[in-house]
Amino acid sequence: MAEQVSDLKSIIEAAVLVADSPLSIDRMIAMFSEGAQPSREIVNEALKALEADYAGRGIELKCIDKGYRIQSREAYSPWIKKLLETRPPRYSRALLETLAIIAYRQPVTRGEIEEIRGVAVSTDIIRTLLGREWIRQVGHRDIPGKPALFGTTKGFLEHFNLKSLSELPELPELRDTESISRELNLSLSLEEPPQGDDVASEEVGSTATAVHE
Repeated sequence: MAEQVSDLKSIIEAAVLVADSPLSIDRMIAMFSEGAQPSREIVNEALKALEADYAGRGIELKCIDKGYRIQSREAYSPWIKKLLETRPPRYSRALLETLAIIAYRQPVTRGEIEEIRGVAVSTDIIRTLLGREWIRQVGHRDIPGKPALFGTTKGFLEHFNLKSLSELPELPELRDTESISRELNLSLSLEEPPQGDDVASEEVGSTATAVHE
């Protein structure tokens, strides 16, 4: 079994490195032809062995929504950011508040977001969040008008380096927008528009950067 785990570990490591998204155990097993597929138990042992190999190194094997990817450790994000960015990208307060409401209250309608924020939500903000695949339409509220319901995506978890929504900061800890910004590693725009919901132009990276990106 030890030899089988060792061989499988190398195959999984190579597959995770080249995959364009976190690789689930089912997809790992599907790489093998029928009759030669490893058991989930063996795959889990190989994953544990990989995690042990990366212990104390600058990279780690990270589970994101039941999928695995190899990425730089969060502790080294200050140096990685300087390598990848020329200046800190910023978002408007309106976009951050909208994203936070969707993350914590999902599924939620645009009208419900506006009721919580006390101001109309710009179509540009919804379009931006949809375009970056951080949110998606998950259905319709069964009320007159059938308004669309929004929720976060797997891409949201990947971007903000979250294994699942359960890793979001506890709501009692979030007293204002700046707190949310720090928890999600976002930068707010220094100049807030007096009215409306203008969207800042740049995208910020996650706290850890995938090795294959």
